[in-house]
Amino acid sequence: MCEVGDRIELRLEPDNPADENAVAVYSAGGMQIGYITSVRAVRISALLRDGREIQAVLQRKTKFGAWIRVAFDGERPALTSAMLEDHDEPEAEPVREEPDFYPDEVWPDD
Repeated sequence: MCEVGDRIELRLEPDNPADENAVAVYSAGGMQIGYITSVRAVRISALLRDGREIQAVLQRKTKFGAWIRVAFDGERPALTSAMLEDHDEPEAEPVREEPDFYPDEVWPDD
């Protein structure tokens, strides 16, 4: 699908019902591969709306997503050897079958 160093396209999704600042991430082949996190999307979407030039490349694949490297205003995103090193990711916590919290029932007012 995507290899380290491949170009990534960032596209605004102003009509996204979940987030008006949504920024979709597309591979060089035009396949959507995800979204920028909502915290970062606020800033990135503002820059895109202002017409700023943004270039991005895939930096690293992870178990639950990917890291991308972004550059602004005509600069090219650079990947260093340290960025490409394989770092161990912590294992995700398993989902517990039984929750620790059980809410009180809310009875209708009759």
